[in-house]
Amino acid sequence: MSSLTGIERGKFERLLCMGTGYVSTFSDSTFETFFANFDIDIHSDKYTGTGTSKAKKLRQFWKLESDHLVGTTITALVKHVEDNPHPFDPISEDDKTALIRDCKAIASRLTAGKVDLGHLKKATACFDAKHLAEQIHRIERSIESDPALAIGSAKELIETCCKTILAERGKPVSGTPDIPTLTKHTLRELKLVPEDIHEATRGADVLRRLLQSLGTIGNNLAELRGLYGTGHGKHGEFEGLSPHHARLAVGCAAALVTFLFETHKAS
Repeated sequence: MSSLTGIERGKFERLLCMGTGYVSTFSDSTFETFFANFDIDIHSDKYTGTGTSKAKKLRQFWKLESDHLVGTTITALVKHVEDNPHPFDPISEDDKTALIRDCKAIASRLTAGKVDLGHLKKATACFDAKHLAEQIHRIERSIESDPALAIGSAKELIETCCKTILAERGKPVSGTPDIPTLTKHTLRELKLVPEDIHEATRGADVLRRLLQSLGTIGNNLAELRGLYGTGHGKHGEFEGLSPHHARLAVGCAAALVTFLFETHKAS
């Protein structure tokens, strides 16, 4: 459930001209296409609790979904309004400019603290790895709504990264290796183990410590996943971690995976 307030909803409704059941210049078809970009079926029964008009579906969406998802879609809706002015918009240009500014600020509040996976997506864009893209998308969607899934997926992302790099280099690990084994083989293949840092290298000690820390990220996430992530049954009264813990796990995994892929491509 998002934290969008009544006053904030009112601003968006005014900007989107929702008073008559419409939403900006969207038809049913273009409304569906817009939300499909976020893997949302806006016409599903989930959003028809108070009615089937586009405006009522959007209000339900704002009510039911997470701050991050609501904020992300609102940002895109504001951009749609800027690019597609309503032909019968009753708002003056000055009022509209101020309203757009307010709506952008609200969207920023809703998405504050999110993990930016832009660098990770860029680093993985050249790989023909559908599963990798699906994992990144799953992580983005679950950080706020399902922290346990995000933590589990962060650990799996590292496994996929290592397997992809080792396979491309013709050095796959046989059997069903655990994440410490995969990480160890990948770091060694990329010459990122502390022993590869020459003693005469400036800042050798610092570089070795950083590489040692890199090697423990996957191990630590595997332990965290076992305690709090998906993949293991929990006690009925189990209390999981919050989204900000999931952001920490995802941030660590994204930093490691981005670094490994960039090193792989550069060497």
